[in-house]
Amino acid sequence: MKGHQFLETGFVIAMNDSENVDEYDYPEEVKFVIRQEQHKDYAAAADFINESDAGACVIEHEFGIYGGESGIYLLSLMQRLKKPVIVVLHTILKEPNYTQKLITREMAKYASSLVVMSKRAVRFLKTIYHIPEEKISLIEHGVPDLEAPEVNPVKQTPLFKDHKVLFTFGLISRNKGLETVVQALPKIVERHPEVMYVVLGNTHPGVLKNSGEEYRDSLKEMARDLNVEKHLTFVGKFVNEEELMHYLDACDIYVTPYLNAAQITSGTLSYAVGAGTAVVSTPYWHAEELLDNNRGCLFDFKDSDKLAEIVIDLLDNEAKANSLRQNAYMYGLHLRWPSIGRKYIAVLEDSIHKLNKKHEDDFDINSVELPPFNLSHIKRLTDSTGLIQHAKYGIPNFHEGYCLDDNSRALILMLMSYQEFRNEDVLDLFPVYLSYIHYMQREDGDFRNFLSYSRNFLDERGSEDSFGRTIWAIGLLINSSPNNSYREFGEDIFRTSIPHFKSLRYIRGVANTVIGLSYYLKVHPSNLTVMDELKRLTAFVTDAYLKNRRDDWHWFEGHMTYDNAILPLCLFHSCEITGNEEVKRIAIESSSFLEMLTLKEYFSPVGNAGWHQKGGNVPIFDQQAIETMAMVLMYSQAYKITKDNSLLQKMHLCYMWFLGENELKIPLYDNETHGCCDGLETGKLNRNQGAESTLAYLISYLCVANAICTNGSKQSATKKNVQKLNCV
Repeated sequence: MKGHQFLETGFVIAMNDSENVDEYDYPEEVKFVIRQEQHKDYAAAADFINESDAGACVIEHEFGIYGGESGIYLLSLMQRLKKPVIVVLHTILKEPNYTQKLITREMAKYASSLVVMSKRAVRFLKTIYHIPEEKISLIEHGVPDLEAPEVNPVKQTPLFKDHKVLFTFGLISRNKGLETVVQALPKIVERHPEVMYVVLGNTHPGVLKNSGEEYRDSLKEMARDLNVEKHLTFVGKFVNEEELMHYLDACDIYVTPYLNAAQITSGTLSYAVGAGTAVVSTPYWHAEELLDNNRGCLFDFKDSDKLAEIVIDLLDNEAKANSLRQNAYMYGLHLRWPSIGRKYIAVLEDSIHKLNKKHEDDFDINSVELPPFNLSHIKRLTDSTGLIQHAKYGIPNFHEGYCLDDNSRALILMLMSYQEFRNEDVLDLFPVYLSYIHYMQREDGDFRNFLSYSRNFLDERGSEDSFGRTIWAIGLLINSSPNNSYREFGEDIFRTSIPHFKSLRYIRGVANTVIGLSYYLKVHPSNLTVMDELKRLTAFVTDAYLKNRRDDWHWFEGHMTYDNAILPLCLFHSCEITGNEEVKRIAIESSSFLEMLTLKEYFSPVGNAGWHQKGGNVPIFDQQAIETMAMVLMYSQAYKITKDNSLLQKMHLCYMWFLGENELKIPLYDNETHGCCDGLETGKLNRNQGAESTLAYLISYLCVANAICTNGSKQSATKKNVQKLNCV
């Protein structure tokens, strides 16, 4: 980009706190408006930027500016951008909540650079957010490139003429701590009756909307009570940079009495230092750094006595005040916009230069890097009875007890994990999940599902879904048990359940059962009774497909609900055993239809908030982890049947839903607890980390790990690397 050409074609995208894009009269440079809480606007804005001739995008970031929880919608814009992007962080929290920390880390992933304005901010990003130093650029807050006028008109106004002026400017709200200055005025005025405290600025719009002028009025009342009302003046207006510099030049002392130490950047403070004023401030983070080396004076929060002492000392000692002014002025020279602008341009040009475009054709399953495989959250949810089904955040929720579905999925996970890694520690968990399954099986071979934490049965018969998932788990156990004892145990459970295959009436229960029978028949291919059941139940699924299929609707039902990919998945398993080409054809056709609806640059499953009615729109939220697991399993099995390499890429893309390639661009897998959040809701994560979602993540992980270990020319080296993963 020669001659900083991108600056010549710049434009602004505005954030609108109203649903009406025409509510505000924006200037000409605003070319696009995002409605804060409209998720789709962020993708549209990214497309607008991508189609423009802009060379890069600069995002000004505060958590409260953008929509969704903690501004999560911004990630959707960043992920979609094809231009290099830098993010200017105006707030870096020392104690972020989970979502705030996650959003900051994800912004760093998509951004070419994160720009911060203080050394402390750099330290926070490195030590709290674990963002690599090469992603961080330190550029201090800029100030206008203006010198004090020879004749300053503000000095001739009644507020300033013949007064010693203490000055504060900016939007007015309670966190500014202006009452500390008012409380200091009696002592200051006693010594210097010519003092006037001038506050320039309007009340913050949010405060004005909710509380009106209550805070400003309370300050006036306080001044009256302290008999200093004649020494306090509010100038309620917005001024341009030139007039503001006139005010700063005219004042004697600039005061920022903020109440909170956790302020990483203050534009008003930067302006005051840049103007060469004598600054007195509370020791919030930016003030401690900017006023170091005798560029200003500090007093403790809410300490009006100390403030009065410092102000009196400076008013009594003009040489001392001038020393502060000179030091501030000299430091402020390098804060001026031409200097700061050159630093931004350097960061932008570097970002443009380093932009590497990624092409889908470059995908190679062997190049995939997986995080360590970690079972600690599953172990946390497991006690001597079985797997607790729900969690409050990452803590087991005993109130909800246990369910057969999750203990069966846990057995599937243990089998897959042992097959992949031969990790001996999982062998201790096999008996726990097997004993739960055995305990929940009735004498007639059917299963109960729910058990309270006090080990009381909560139902007489479980759902067909839980029955089918258990047959899946037991079939896999018989197929790949780590020892004969567990296999024989599974054979007993399986044989007792066979009579109930004929009573299955619901398609997902049937589909799960088909998968279990397919695994069983790999070991016992001559069992004609089970083979007949496999063919009969497969026909149940294919008949449903043929009954509901239309030219524009290639699906098994008249609507899509939950665990959708399990239906084509079961057919891929069945045709592997039977060799039935018609079953294979339906599996491919239905999976392609599901893919068309849910797979784009990322996976976006059918949301449970309404499900998908034929002819209607696909609901986006509430997205569940089992949808993603089913898709990953479907592509994994489809690859075994078709050997189509593109399916591995699609499988990996679905898995990446867990790691942030999703509608909100936020990871569901928690690297701290090693659990998985329960889903994506409108504008936020469901932060609970129950068994179902965590099992879904880990089973999906193992599918990808298996693909890495068994495919490609790098098979041996890659398998060795995967098996070195930290299996906890």
